[in-house]
Amino acid sequence: MTGTEIIAIDVQGELAALEKRHRAANSVGMQVLNIVGTQAENLLERLPDRVKDRLEETTGRALETAARAAAGSRAVVPDQKGWLNTAMTTAMGAVGGAGGLPTALAELPVTTTVLLRAIQGIAAEHGFDPADPEILRACLAVFASAGPLAEDDGADMAFLSARLTLTGATMHGVIARVAPRLATVLGQKLAAQTIPILGAAAGAATNYAYTSYYQQMAHVSFGLRALSERSGIPQEHLTADLRSRLQVQKQR
Repeated sequence: MTGTEIIAIDVQGELAALEKRHRAANSVGMQVLNIVGTQAENLLERLPDRVKDRLEETTGRALETAARAAAGSRAVVPDQKGWLNTAMTTAMGAVGGAGGLPTALAELPVTTTVLLRAIQGIAAEHGFDPADPEILRACLAVFASAGPLAEDDGADMAFLSARLTLTGATMHGVIARVAPRLATVLGQKLAAQTIPILGAAAGAATNYAYTSYYQQMAHVSFGLRALSERSGIPQEHLTADLRSRLQVQKQR
C-alpha cells in the first residue's frame, strides 16, 4: 500500500468504553459502606478533631512524599499490573486498619505512593511519559476526583477539566489544589480503618476500592487525552460528550 495509511478512529465507541470504565470506578465504593455499616458522610465524624484539623496538611505531605518516591522508583521498579497494585494496597490497608488510627496514618503515604505509581503506569500505557512535568501534573490531578465513596457520579467529572487549570502550575501549586479534595476522600478511608473489630477488614476493603477506583479514573483521564491527540478533537469537547453520556445513564 502506498501513501499515508489512514486509520479510522471510532470516537463514539471509545467514549462508550470510557463511560463503562467510569461507571465501574464507582461500583466498588458502596460495597465498602456495606462492610463498615455506615454512610460516607458519617465516616469523618469518627475521626478525632486533632486529626480532622490537620487532615489537609497530612494529605499534602503524603502527596509530596508520593510524588518524590514515585518519580525516583520508576528507574528501579517497573510498572505493575493493575491487579497486583490492588493486591498490594489491599494488604497494606489490612495492616493499617489492624492497628487503628496510628498505623492507618503511617500507612497513608505508602498507599498514596503506590496509587500514584499505578496512575503513572496507566499514563505510560496510553503512550505518555510520566517523567514529563505536564503528565505528572495530570497524574496528580486524578486525585482531584470525588473518590470511591461519593454517590454523585457527576462530581467525578470535574477532575477531567483540571489539566486546563493546572497547566504551567508548579508541583506545589498542583498539590495545593488537589490536597483539599483528597483530604476528604482519605479522611473517609482513615475513619473506616478505625472502626473497632472491623479495622483490618475495613482497611483492606477501602484500599481495594480506592485502588480500583483511581486506576479506572486514570484510564478515563488518559484515555480521553490520547483520544484527543489521535482524533484531533479538543479534550474539553470529548469531556463534555462523556459528561452528557453519564448524565443520560444516571437519569435512566
